Amino acid sequence: MNTALEASWNALTERLEKDFGKLPDLQSVLFLIGVNVLGQGHRKYSKEEKQDLMHIAVCELMSLAGYYELAGRDEDGWPHYNLLKTLPAINLLEQEDMLKAYSMQYFEEIEYFSLKENA
Repeated sequence: MNTALEASWNALTERLEKDFGKLPDLQSVLFLIGVNVLGQGHRKYSKEEKQDLMHIAVCELMSLAGYYELAGRDEDGWPHYNLLKTLPAINLLEQEDMLKAYSMQYFEEIEYFSLKENA
C-alpha cells in the first residue's frame, strides 16, 4: 500500500474506531458498508447474511469504478447487482488496496469521512 493510501486508510479506521469503539479491519469495514447499503440498521445477522453483506459492499464499491450496477432490490430489500465488465486480474494485496481506496471514496460520498480533511 502506498503511503498516502495507508495514511488515509488509517485516518478512516481511526474515525470508525472512535465512533464504534473498535479498530476495524477491512472485513469489518466491508460489513459496515454492507449494513449501510442494505439500510435495515443494526440487528443480529446470521453468518450467511454477514457474508452476503460483505458481498454487497464489494459490489457497491466496485460500482464506483463501473464494474457493477445496482439491478434492484428483492422482496426483502436486499440489493442485487449486475456485472458490467470483468474485474481486473490482480493479486490479493492489490485487491485489498483497491477495496480500501473505494471504501474511503464510499465514506466520503456518504459524507461520513473527508479525504481532504484527513490528508
